[in-house]
Amino acid sequence: PMVNEGTYEVRVEEDGWTVRTVDGKLSAHFEHTVAVTDGEPMVLTLP
Repeated sequence: PMVNEGTYEVRVEEDGWTVRTVDGKLSAHFEHTVAVTDGEPMVLTLP
């Protein structure tokens, strides 16, 4: 998920990696890394 100070609209830069909001305001992105196992999924990024 992304939390944006302004608009939710984004554009991907020419490098194919950098993402910016179209209004240039501050944003934050967060995600977990999850391992899929035979049992329950394990969230690897929890403290």
